[in-house]
Amino acid sequence: MTEEGIRQRVERMKLEGPQMAATSASQRNDALRRVKAALLARKDEVFAANAEDLAAAERQGMDPAVVLRLRFDEHKLADVCAGIDGLLGLPDPVGRVLLDRELDAGLELRRVSVPIGVIGVMFEARPDALVQISALCIKSGNVAILKGGSETARSNRALFALIHEAAVAAGLPEHCLALAESHAQVDELLGCVGLVDLLIPRGSNAFVRHIMENTRIPVMGHSDGICHVYVDAVADLGKAVPICVDAKVQYAAACNAVETLLVHRDVAVRALPALKEAFDREGVELLGDERTRKIIDCGAATEADWDREYLALRLSIRVVDSLGEAIDHINRHGSHHTDAIITEDEAAAQTFLRLVDSAGVYHNASTRFADGFRYGFGAEVGISTGKLHARGPVGLEGLMTYKYQLRGSGQVVGDYARGASAFHFRDLPTQA
Repeated sequence: MTEEGIRQRVERMKLEGPQMAATSASQRNDALRRVKAALLARKDEVFAANAEDLAAAERQGMDPAVVLRLRFDEHKLADVCAGIDGLLGLPDPVGRVLLDRELDAGLELRRVSVPIGVIGVMFEARPDALVQISALCIKSGNVAILKGGSETARSNRALFALIHEAAVAAGLPEHCLALAESHAQVDELLGCVGLVDLLIPRGSNAFVRHIMENTRIPVMGHSDGICHVYVDAVADLGKAVPICVDAKVQYAAACNAVETLLVHRDVAVRALPALKEAFDREGVELLGDERTRKIIDCGAATEADWDREYLALRLSIRVVDSLGEAIDHINRHGSHHTDAIITEDEAAAQTFLRLVDSAGVYHNASTRFADGFRYGFGAEVGISTGKLHARGPVGLEGLMTYKYQLRGSGQVVGDYARGASAFHFRDLPTQA
């Protein structure tokens, strides 16, 4: 795709969007099977391209943790193939009857699920993300413009070529998928108002905010992942310690990793030393408020730390006096992403789940479960912290909207306006 060709490509995609939406479930599933087969048959091409990206990253002195994200190997290949299998096992999201209502005899209204249309997805430098996002868009009947990180440009090119070839071979429209490769193309994409229906950015806070602030196209996503775990007064420390460690350490650079730990004062003397010992073993730097530092040896947390997403092995800790104080802290300082309570008190758990205003609220489980694959969505295009349309991990359902279909037998509104006819509004069973 040339620098000046983004708008022209989007215009063609907009025209072919309805054709993509009209493809059959068997066609789209066939495309996914072909994608998986191509990935396995041509994996050496992809691995070779990825090796070049990795070598370039190492020459540039990138952080080893970042380089790890760039890697596409047998393990990542197995993961994306499992994701495709998961999508194949899911029902077709297109054409579901969400509402079926007889307005009058011979006048039937249906609300039917349809793809959103033209989606632009900009994602971090992870080649596996390109496969996951492409597969979700194919299964959901959307056309998509994909922009991955420049650090994996060669890997993305190789993956996109085989995915696009497989999709077209299955009979999907030629312009069902497109690959953008430069920042200039992203800026041009932001101006395609009326052509692109939705943008989904995944990446750094600065990048997501740049997208949100520089387009009039609707944007779905999140700019921060300030997640919390609250250890309640009656928490089982046998559960609390491994949950807290997993939430921080399992993948510290993820948006669903915990950034602030809240501990009830009644359990702090027992919980904090056990937590510190576990975190020390994992190399986690702890920053605590004054009450925390009276119990364990750690750095001092500032007010700014409660609003900080570290994306690293660093964790802020605050001792609170009550469940209500913990909930208030989360709602005030969190990013409404994913927050958890560790407690054996069912009433406290229910209060937390009801009052914490986040896309994901958990009881006795790690925040790292906030993931489309782990939710059984097959994969995800991202996580949304907004409240309009989709919220939390965005899988197939989040890539759908709906339209109303009205079937009549000659009815006109004038008859109802003057009382010659009357509505009786009878709901019929639906498949939803």
